Amino acid sequence: MEQQKNENEKKIKKICVFCGSRAGNKASFAEATLQLGKLLVEKEIDLVYGGGSAGLMGLISQTVHNGGRHVLGVIPRALIPEAVLGETVGELKIVADMHERKAEMAKNSDAFIALPGGYGTMEELLEIIAWLQLGIHSKPVGLLNVDGYYDNLLTLFDKGVEEGFIDDSARNIFVHAETAEELIEKLEMSKETDITLNLKRKRSS
Repeated sequence: MEQQKNENEKKIKKICVFCGSRAGNKASFAEATLQLGKLLVEKEIDLVYGGGSAGLMGLISQTVHNGGRHVLGVIPRALIPEAVLGETVGELKIVADMHERKAEMAKNSDAFIALPGGYGTMEELLEIIAWLQLGIHSKPVGLLNVDGYYDNLLTLFDKGVEEGFIDDSARNIFVHAETAEELIEKLEMSKETDITLNLKRKRSS
């Protein structure tokens, strides 16, 4: 009974997806988003996202909702006219500002994935990685590197290590992959091993 309880606690039940409110210039971005949405449905994982109905946000939310899983969108009141174009799906929670949005998304998620997106997506990704490094949360973070979209960002992280601004032990506290299947598998492994615990061990060694 206790073993089953521990296994349930390790299982990823809700994933927060950071992604663009635009579709981007490549069909592969939408295809990867659709693939991720279908995989969440297949694995019976619910979605937490930024609440928009356009671009990749709209595609991931519609896909997961149509598959019968719960969708929670979290959006600041000021962004509603810009981000919500047409009908949204699932549950929509309106918050006061961007800070409350990120806190609410983090509170309601077991793991995080960043799809391609603009400044907002990158800011959300970097903040959730920083929170992980600081021990504010211990949830796995993954980056879906579609068509090399995040290659330059990963190179920048390597430069940060090289120049002494990022610890070696912190460079790999998040995972990345080119396909949704591989990324979810890595996130599940990270959930089981507890990234934060491993990071603390490396710091103390």
